Amino acid sequence: MGLVTKAGVEEVTRRITRSAIGSAGFKEQLTEAVTQVAAAASTRDVTTAVASTGDAISGGLTRASDLGSALSDRLFGTSRPAPAATPAPKEAPERNVPQEALVEEMSGRAPTFFLHAEGLGHETAYNMINSELLLDGSARLNLATFCTTSMPAYADKLMAETADKNMIDKDEYPQTAEMENRCVNIISNLWNSPAGEDAIGCSTTGSSEAVMLAGLAMKWRWRAKMRAAGKPTDRPNLVTGANVQVCWDKFMRYWDIEERIVPLEGDKLCLTADRLKDYVDENTIGVATVLGSTFDGRYEPFTEIAAELDRIQEETGLDIPLHIDAASGGFVAPFIQPELVWDFRLPRVCSINASGHKYGLVYPGVGWAIWRSAEYLPEELIFHVNYLGGDMPTFSLNFSRPGSEVVAQYFMFASLGFDGYTKVQQHSSHVAQYLASEIEKIGPYELITRGDDLPVFAFKLKDSVTNYTVFDVSERLRERGWQVPAYTYPANREDLAVLRIVVRAGMTHDMADLLLADLRRHTAKLECLSGPLPSSIESDDQIFAH
Repeated sequence: MGLVTKAGVEEVTRRITRSAIGSAGFKEQLTEAVTQVAAAASTRDVTTAVASTGDAISGGLTRASDLGSALSDRLFGTSRPAPAATPAPKEAPERNVPQEALVEEMSGRAPTFFLHAEGLGHETAYNMINSELLLDGSARLNLATFCTTSMPAYADKLMAETADKNMIDKDEYPQTAEMENRCVNIISNLWNSPAGEDAIGCSTTGSSEAVMLAGLAMKWRWRAKMRAAGKPTDRPNLVTGANVQVCWDKFMRYWDIEERIVPLEGDKLCLTADRLKDYVDENTIGVATVLGSTFDGRYEPFTEIAAELDRIQEETGLDIPLHIDAASGGFVAPFIQPELVWDFRLPRVCSINASGHKYGLVYPGVGWAIWRSAEYLPEELIFHVNYLGGDMPTFSLNFSRPGSEVVAQYFMFASLGFDGYTKVQQHSSHVAQYLASEIEKIGPYELITRGDDLPVFAFKLKDSVTNYTVFDVSERLRERGWQVPAYTYPANREDLAVLRIVVRAGMTHDMADLLLADLRRHTAKLECLSGPLPSSIESDDQIFAH
């Protein structure tokens, strides 16, 4: 999740004092002062008009000072150093501003830094929060996210009814646990788990957690192998392409694993088999490949990578497992590219992860990790707890979480079936390829991918375009609500800046035509520029990671 830094004293003081001065009480005083000034001015009583104006200003400053004092006491309490005592003017009247003044000034407003003494009530709080959320972008127009943004009404109903079920408490909620078991079986068979092998798996909060678990399993197996051989275990490494999702960088950094990142080179925008031999050694815990790059939706060449690892084993004896990060493609390829061999049909593949909340068609909060067999999931990583009732084996990075997402995944499996998923994903693929072909016809654009792997594609501006950038195009599309991200590729190809479109369930051909119309209109205006647009985008805004 995003990190949040607690607001500093200056920011709290500035925002709350400004809000309080603008509150109804001060506005009433100001209105009364203006009325007095107007009345005095109509009688040409300049002295009274000036005095009324002064009183209004003085009253505002006094109010701000009182609020500042109350706020300072709230922030610092008794720990704040007392200022040096200064004798008050004899004519100054005593003011006793209680700490409650701050609460009174902020009542009816959204709590920002502190809890109010009294709540707003359910209805008021709902209306306030619901109104604020109108400022968020439209999920249906969000072509940046891979996550599901719409589900059937019955799925919404089921999720609301099961939000209170704790997924970890399998003794209390055995049928929810049974639905998780069914999902693991369905997914294992979807990914062609061999009939003679007993696949094992679990639900997670998403692919990021699933990646962590799969990576830990590879590390533990490697460590056991090295210890058995009497070799050191302090230098594990993992090989990936530079195009992997940021969760792999997190895994390697958090668990102190050397990053063996195969850089992008020229048109090689993903991991390829021909460069593996230069990166693997006896300390390599595994190779991670992606079924659908975050950057452009392309699949990596799994059969070639697996064959190269087989060849390396024959030549060196190094038996290096292959993990497939199928965060997006795990629920696409089985339905619309069944001939593609990427899963457990490859003997080299030890584990696979996917996000149920991407093309699994469930709202955010569910992922899946599947291992070929128990051999690939070390027993010492599994914890057994009994304090919730019964023996419960668990392998996760968290503990309590709602069961509603797992229930929703099972609902989608049950309601759509294989044919239903095929129709949904095929439709998304058709829309993506249609968009790509039409955008290619718009003069200044050049496709990087075509949407024929994942229903995702990236495109760039031709080198001849110098007056504007993909970031300018993205910004103008946002004016109509379209969220189309612009970003640069990772290190070694940071010169390549692209726009990317993710087509998900709910994106129709009619919506695609509306997007194309807006893109053509904005592009035509940008093409009329007589000179380069000024650069207004900070470098930090040009890096994309999703």
